[in-house]
Amino acid sequence: MTEQHLSALLTTAEAKKASDGWVKPPEDRHLTLYAAFNGANLTVSRIEAVRSEGGLVKAKTAKGETFVLALTDIFAGAVDAPANTGRKAGFTSGA
Repeated sequence: MTEQHLSALLTTAEAKKASDGWVKPPEDRHLTLYAAFNGANLTVSRIEAVRSEGGLVKAKTAKGETFVLALTDIFAGAVDAPANTGRKAGFTSGA
């Protein structure tokens, strides 16, 4: 992944830089990063904050974990759909 690719991913997620220096998507969205190195794959999901520093990407997850990945080892990213807070389609039971 390049800095441009990472920037496009964060723009797609509507992420904003917070006062603590981390870039965070809105609360109802999460990121997923896909990395690979020497045939080993790693998927980091439910990312709540990202920080890029000198060829490294730090990613904080919803579980409180922090992953440190080489930017060059990341080959793709995904943005989760926003949480649907509206009513779901279907029948309701009435009395």
